[in-house]
Amino acid sequence: MKATDFNSYKTRYRKAIRQVLAQAESGRMDEAAFPAYSHRNPVINWLFWQRLRKVMEHIQRPRPYVRVLDFGCGSGVMLPYLSQISSQVTALDVDLLPLERVQAYIPLASNVEVKDATKNNVNDLPANSFDLIIALDVLEHVKDLPRTLNELLALLKQGGQLIVSGPTENILYRIGRIVAGPEYSGAYHERGIAEIKNEITRIARINPIATLYWPIPLFEIFTAEKL
Repeated sequence: MKATDFNSYKTRYRKAIRQVLAQAESGRMDEAAFPAYSHRNPVINWLFWQRLRKVMEHIQRPRPYVRVLDFGCGSGVMLPYLSQISSQVTALDVDLLPLERVQAYIPLASNVEVKDATKNNVNDLPANSFDLIIALDVLEHVKDLPRTLNELLALLKQGGQLIVSGPTENILYRIGRIVAGPEYSGAYHERGIAEIKNEITRIARINPIATLYWPIPLFEIFTAEKL
């Protein structure tokens, strides 16, 4: 994705998120990262969007994917891009209100199917059928991480990739959270990316995409592939 295309994408989505936040009850959209994607501080805003740009650059390829899963889609910030690079996209989350609110400003493409995770389990999806699964800043939220990881990897075709990003939760990250504001309490986080990575290495092969940024690592992004 060219810089100009990414900036246009970012501007459009950030505007929609700010419009939703202006009408939403206080704190309702925090867990879906609305405050981060629309933050007035340019450094904080840049960092959160840079995570998405790194993922977009990694997954782009000349031919389209057949099936992609956005696990924990949140506001749906990746869905417009995924709908462009895949024939079929499935979006799954336990809280679909953020996505529903954003759809008033950015309608979903016709090849995106949304599923409520409170009614549809991961293992209800067809096994060995997805070329790509993205789980961006979501695995730190799940309670049973080993089971969730096994279920996600079971959905991948051989050679498919699970893309994971998450916060380091180190002391510098926690200080940054305080500076960012009360919306960033992190009370809904069960763990940091190091614990997630350790769990994945038991059952999958990991390849790094990016660490944002040395010497102060706040986020890690990597792929996981079936052994």
